[in-house]
Amino acid sequence: MVNAYLAGEGGYASLANRFGIRSKTNIRKWVSAFLQFGKQGLTTKKSNTNFLVQFKLDVLNYKERTGDSLEEVARKFGITDPPMIHNWLTKWQNDGIEGLSKSKGRPLMSNKPKKKKNEKKMTKEDQLLKEIELLRAENAYLKKLRASGINIPNRLLKQNPGSSTNSEKNSN
Repeated sequence: MVNAYLAGEGGYASLANRFGIRSKTNIRKWVSAFLQFGKQGLTTKKSNTNFLVQFKLDVLNYKERTGDSLEEVARKFGITDPPMIHNWLTKWQNDGIEGLSKSKGRPLMSNKPKKKKNEKKMTKEDQLLKEIELLRAENAYLKKLRASGINIPNRLLKQNPGSSTNSEKNSN
């Protein structure tokens, strides 16, 4: 199809009809990928490419500085999917740098064994010991954050039903 387009055998819409492709946009993308990256631009990727946050920031900074189109920026940085740059920009505008560092897809499954339904319920004493262990861990984590000078996120300072501050209030 790309060769047919480049040979002048028709436009995107007529070639889409001729080859039974639903959308002329696909052909436009294929031609653009071929023109930018050659045959390599048309091959399917065997694995997902994970770009570093710094690379994403460099790409976005270049785009903002130059005002180049997504296709031009993608060509400059060797990115075969220009709309991905727009996705990065949206994530950066909505969530800041954290949005760029989030991994996509489903989280990996845990290796922890699944609980069986016929397991005995925890006794009240076991429940309290577990809660004490969790509160100690939370307390140690917050102390380390304070000691290292890191601002503690508001979500950790909010009083949750299981947090140490509420447990103290409930026990009084």
